Amino acid sequence: MAKKIELIFKNEAGKNVTISLDSPIEPLDPALVAHVMDQVIAQQAFVSSGGALVSKYAARIVERNVSAIQI
Repeated sequence: MAKKIELIFKNEAGKNVTISLDSPIEPLDPALVAHVMDQVIAQQAFVSSGGALVSKYAARIVERNVSAIQI
């Protein structure tokens, strides 16, 4: 089961921009996640096609299960 953390921001165009990171350290500290997202915005670490990231929108853990089917 693969886990990722998705950090979702709003850009200057008002669109969502998602940054995904593999294998997050758990348990997650929501205050630390919010702080990291604030730092990404403050340092303009990423720019999207819709402009700079301007605000936090959401953060979430995503789990993916893959089961092979014998054919």
